[in-house]
Amino acid sequence: MHAQDILIDAYTRIQEEVHAAVEGLGPDDLNHRPGPDANSIAWLVWHLTRVQDDHVAGAFGLDQVWLTQDWEKRFGLGLKPRDIGYGHTSAQVAKVRVDSPELLTGYYDAVHAQTVASLHGLTSGDLEHIVDENWDPPVTLGVRLVSVLADDLQHVGQAAYLRGLLQSA
Repeated sequence: MHAQDILIDAYTRIQEEVHAAVEGLGPDDLNHRPGPDANSIAWLVWHLTRVQDDHVAGAFGLDQVWLTQDWEKRFGLGLKPRDIGYGHTSAQVAKVRVDSPELLTGYYDAVHAQTVASLHGLTSGDLEHIVDENWDPPVTLGVRLVSVLADDLQHVGQAAYLRGLLQSA
């Protein structure tokens, strides 16, 4: 198995978990915050998708799906166009509200398609390419892709946990 196959499999698992976390939920459950400063399922899935969109597009020199496919307008959140949710205040988290799981999965699926297309043809040597010199040591493509995977898996796990809490109440 090649590195690209492992990465494609891992990102596909995130896609499956995103769908499982939100499918069948209504707006009340998607937007529910279990505490005044807690994140909702909608925010968690939106954020993990924005991070993947931003970081993978940046690493491969592509435009973000959020901007090129009008997802920013479809969501209509009133946030800055390149906002990915990092460091959001409670008030900013509250702005991320959706009416359906399909909006979240539609955006994630579009980002996933760009991610997988970027990973096809990837070689082991490509993973050593420096994509971000703002860190010490500089970040390679391989490190960036694993970092996004780790972040996305944590956030989709949190969304699944919140779904479980809501369904057990």
